[in-house]
Formats: sequence, structure tokens, C-alpha cells
Amino acid sequence: MQLSDRVTGGVLVILGGLAAWSGSRLPAVPGQDVGPAAFPMLIGSGLVICGALIALGIGRSFEVPEEDATEAAAPRFHGLRALIPPALLLFYMLASEPLGFLLTAAIIVLIGAVALGARLTLAVPLALAAPALVHLAFYKLLRVPLPDGVLPAPW
Repeated sequence: MQLSDRVTGGVLVILGGLAAWSGSRLPAVPGQDVGPAAFPMLIGSGLVICGALIALGIGRSFEVPEEDATEAAAPRFHGLRALIPPALLLFYMLASEPLGFLLTAAIIVLIGAVALGARLTLAVPLALAAPALVHLAFYKLLRVPLPDGVLPAPW
């Protein structure tokens, strides 16, 4: 059974709207700028935007046609790609304390991007920028410490 992009995009818009609305109803924490409503509203807004883009068909031209995608994939190990996310999660669990968040997350982003088919010209800058932005958000905005390891954050 296949659903159209308009239906799945519309469902994402509805789910995102509900997440943002229910997040906005959470009570604020006295004395803090960012409270428990921040994440549900951020994620809900992102779902609304992504769902609208899917429903409108934006980005469809970037998709590889189905017959080309099956020819491009390596048939021997194609099924093992499903094990990459749990393996990366296990790697983070084991390596984040000794290596630190920045280095561990950079390795995870690089491997994940390459496994999903990104070229190295995109995967390497993404692996350098994304962990720093995530660490900055957790450290400065949420005040959640992440492991320093061998490469501590400069802030």
C-alpha cells in the first residue's frame, strides 16, 4: 500500500501542529528563559515545515528514480545498512566518555552521511559543523554538560 506525498505530508503537518500546541501548554519554569515547552514546540514546528514541503512536492526532483536506486546499491550488503543506526548508537554509548562528544558525534555524522549516500564533499563539512552546533545548543542554551574527552569544546 502506498500513500501519496500529500497524505503523508498532511499527517506530518497535523502531528507537528499537535506537538507544538501541546508543548505550548506546558508551564514555564520560574527563573529560566528556556522551559519544558521549547523542545516540543521546536520539533513540532520542524514537523509542520517538513510535512508542508513533502505535501507540496518540494524536493521531489532530488530523489533518485526507483530503478536507478536498486542498480546503484551493492546487492551483497544492501540489507546490512539497517544495522548502521543501532551500531552508531552503540558506538556513541561506548566512545562518548573516552573520546568526548565532539569527536564521537563527528565520527557518527560522517559514517551516517556516507552510509546514506552523501559525497565526502558534503559529509566532511557536515561532520565538522553539526556536532559543534549541537554541543553549543546543549551547553549554552540548555546548560546540559556533554562529555569533553580528548577534544573539549572551546566555549
